[in-house]
Amino acid sequence: MWRIVKSTIGEIEAQLIEKMLSAYSIPVIIQKTDIFVHPIFGSSAQCEILVPEEYYEEASNLLNKEGTKVKYTPLYEDHINLGAKMVEFAGYYMPLQYEGIVAEVNLVRKEVGMFDVSHMGEFSCEGPDAVAFANYVVTNDFGSINYGDIIYTAMCNENGGFVDDLLVYKISPEKVMFVVNAANISKDFAHISKLAEKFNVKLTDISDETGLIAVQGPLTQEKLQSHTNLNLEEIGFYSFAEGEIFGVKGIISRTGYTGEDGFELYLPANQTSFVWRKLLEIGIKPAGLGARDVLRLEAGLLLYGNDMDDTVTPLEASIPWAVKFEKGDFFGKEALLRQKEEGLKRRLRGLTFETKLVPRHEMEVYKDGQKIGHITSGTFSPTLEKPIAFALIDANVKLGETVQVLIRDKYVDATVVKTPFYRGSVKSRK
Repeated sequence: MWRIVKSTIGEIEAQLIEKMLSAYSIPVIIQKTDIFVHPIFGSSAQCEILVPEEYYEEASNLLNKEGTKVKYTPLYEDHINLGAKMVEFAGYYMPLQYEGIVAEVNLVRKEVGMFDVSHMGEFSCEGPDAVAFANYVVTNDFGSINYGDIIYTAMCNENGGFVDDLLVYKISPEKVMFVVNAANISKDFAHISKLAEKFNVKLTDISDETGLIAVQGPLTQEKLQSHTNLNLEEIGFYSFAEGEIFGVKGIISRTGYTGEDGFELYLPANQTSFVWRKLLEIGIKPAGLGARDVLRLEAGLLLYGNDMDDTVTPLEASIPWAVKFEKGDFFGKEALLRQKEEGLKRRLRGLTFETKLVPRHEMEVYKDGQKIGHITSGTFSPTLEKPIAFALIDANVKLGETVQVLIRDKYVDATVVKTPFYRGSVKSRK
């Protein structure tokens, strides 16, 4: 007799729980329900995690242990008061939506909206070797950027697969900040801590004491300028400055994951709610995870756990520009160099559809009757008014070619296209 021990909003969290319980020799079945919730972060099915009746109490106790409990961001009560629909994501209670996903996507594309992204992880790295250490940890050339700039990059394992994709902030010669994905905080910190043993640096996980609000949309600068002591026009794309917003000290960076212009506000956790409420007062409406996922996919931006993981390399994920072999040694370099020399067998591609059927995570992709890969992320794009997807497919498939995706027992044509699917108001690199 099997019993449901937990329900999740998507497959990623379900698989993480399965791995954890399996480590304690507890049998697990993941069962997708027939209810399609929303295509949150590449997954649209609610999942039920079942264990045998005789293991139920042990599994429940493990899931309720400290460290496996769902966490709250500093804005949890604000989301509840605003009537947000809340879900569990990456170990946190997060807002799925407020008015509705489509309305929130349109809000960010045309005006300005804000997101609670306080679940993201932040690590402070200080010491004489801070810059050299960061450059060794990541694939992109962190050493070449200026102080006050940020780099998007991959952090790889010894096989060249993603440990995570992340942002790295170059604060000073002896201070760096890593910003990592919420589901990977513990894993990432353990990874870089091991690599740090040969460097003169001190690492500190500051995730719990840091709040993060992303204000995104073409009207963002106009809305924020009179409420900060910084000249926002001087902050270039992928750059940051330390200053005040509504009198609260923090880091303001011209970054985001929507394809629109905007800023991310790194704030003390205990003052994040104050700034959120001030943003509401000046007319900036909130948006949830649902809209954020649609926006990032329209903008051709990757999501760890769906579009890549520890078995996928940055070259396969179609971000070769984030791998700088010429910069010197970095962790995972040999494996990536070997893959480059041997040639890619698969790569991530964009697909567009002229159908009402929506592609979902893990749906199979075919060409000439042969399976060539699978969908990694898929959704209906309100901006383009058509379904779009990322797919990890045979590297020989070219742009402009037609493939088929198996959707609800139907082979649906899709066109292989260059990404991003949509380019918004996001600024060019200065």
